[in-house]
Amino acid sequence: MGIEPAKVIRRALGLAPRGPHYLFPRHRLFVRISHWINAGCLAFLLMSGLQIFNAHPALYWGQSSDFDHPLLSMTALDNGSELVGVTQAGPWHFNTTGVLGVSNEDGSPMVRGFPDWATLPGPQWLAMGRLWHFAFAWLFVINGLLFWAYSITRGHARHDLLPTGTDIAHLPREVIDHIKLKFPRGEDAKRYNALQKLAYFSVIFVLGPLIVLTGLTMSPTMDSAFPELLWIFGGRQSARTIHFICAFSFLGFFIIHIAMVVLSGTWNNLRSMITGRYVIEGNKDG
Repeated sequence: MGIEPAKVIRRALGLAPRGPHYLFPRHRLFVRISHWINAGCLAFLLMSGLQIFNAHPALYWGQSSDFDHPLLSMTALDNGSELVGVTQAGPWHFNTTGVLGVSNEDGSPMVRGFPDWATLPGPQWLAMGRLWHFAFAWLFVINGLLFWAYSITRGHARHDLLPTGTDIAHLPREVIDHIKLKFPRGEDAKRYNALQKLAYFSVIFVLGPLIVLTGLTMSPTMDSAFPELLWIFGGRQSARTIHFICAFSFLGFFIIHIAMVVLSGTWNNLRSMITGRYVIEGNKDG
């Protein structure tokens, strides 16, 4: 039997199915508010963080900077006729002219790690980048702590986010289903699947705290108050490297998350995170 194009399009857009269906209360108000605050915070934090990184576009490991042996660097070389952007990762070097190291600004090549369209503010302005970053960092932390408290006290973390042994056992099957773009339907769509639980739990309870703690470790003031942070992360430069990796892990999660939202039903997923209501295929009484 062939696939009906109209049905595929309706599912991809998240429109209500033609057959029996009903609205299911999927996300509570606090979860929805916290979700959108985090989304905004992460966008501003990433772009302002890249502005700060551009002040010294290199990463090291340990307490101090080893300028001769960076783990990662975005530099520019003048070959006599033009500027060449070179991104170095360990022993490998790549020509990244036009994107990293050297990018066009007002039609002229400019030496900078990340291009102006990726940073906040666009022009190189370290002081303003720091102000944006710290302002949204505090909002991100406060929102995260409130979400933690809500999740633990209301059972959201235990019932909806923490993967169970059954979830882990079903994980290989769900990975294959997602590769085939087969997503839960009907009653199965009422709860997070194993991949969602694993991803959300890791981001909220592992990646989030890690990026906050490494950010605090880079602050001399916090180092004085909590010197254990330097010991935990192996030095300020190590913390900066881990912080950078966490930031791009958030970006990777965001890209995959948006792709899954679109592929599994754009409007249905957006509706559930705006109004809390999600369309379930089938009869309400099962």
